Amino acid sequence: MKLSIVTTLYNSAAHLDEFHRRASVVAAHHAADSYELVLVNDGSPDESLERAVALSGSDPHVVVVDLSRNFGHHKAMMTGLAHACGERVYLLDSDLEEEPEWFDAFLARLEEEEGCDVVYGVQRSRKGGRFERWSGRLFYRLMNAISGFDMPADMVTARLMTRRYVDALLRHEERELDIGGLWVITGFAQRACLVDKHDTSATTYSLRRRIALVVNSVTSFSSVPLVATFYIGLVIFTIAALFAAGVVLQWALLDRPVSGWASLIISVWMIGAMIISFIGILGIYLAKMFSEVKQRPYTIVREVHGRGSR
Repeated sequence: MKLSIVTTLYNSAAHLDEFHRRASVVAAHHAADSYELVLVNDGSPDESLERAVALSGSDPHVVVVDLSRNFGHHKAMMTGLAHACGERVYLLDSDLEEEPEWFDAFLARLEEEEGCDVVYGVQRSRKGGRFERWSGRLFYRLMNAISGFDMPADMVTARLMTRRYVDALLRHEERELDIGGLWVITGFAQRACLVDKHDTSATTYSLRRRIALVVNSVTSFSSVPLVATFYIGLVIFTIAALFAAGVVLQWALLDRPVSGWASLIISVWMIGAMIISFIGILGIYLAKMFSEVKQRPYTIVREVHGRGSR
């Protein structure tokens, strides 16, 4: 198998036929008859599954991976990559905001640079309103500041990958995964390609989902919040200790009586600070164990349609 084109389906019925037509043209041009279109139904509430299954019945190149429920975009993409067999794997969204025809430029860039394993799209100008652009810039700055690696800003889903890179990517076994970070930390030679992303439909990422994505990304790749908790407690303890020293000096040297509330506040601050510090220390260890203990599958496949239903 020369080429696998992988995408996920969620409320994608309106664009699926057009995506299939355009992706098939691109794949047939570059891989003749040796290609597959892997469509992962991520519990879509519309008719995406029915249309995808119909396509698999009329087109032998189509493979439909039907998940048992909605697991999320990132997990569905990883499942699609696990079912892809091609030597080259082209991952993109199915809503046509990312063009199947970008494959031509991605392939040219991949072949012209020796040792390159990934060509990914970066938006020339970030789409969306002012809040979406501002929150996107803030997200990348935050991740780069606390994660310890450099995540390219304004990346899109679309990327062309070699077989060895995909195999390496699939070795990550996180249950609560953030695929953007995994793309980066997997390594290999990766090159950016500027693209113009379209705005064909309303985003499915609400404010609540965006916040959840940020929290998941931060906690998946950094222990900084836990370490910061410890140091915040340490700072509060230091302030309380200095305040206590001042109260003692006031009583011993200036011969001024100490009000009753002062000792109470000092004890509350000191005990509270120590508790926060201890919780921070325990949290660092618990976080490392918690991510490894639960060996739940991150997706469950209900059925596979097409290609012998492998």
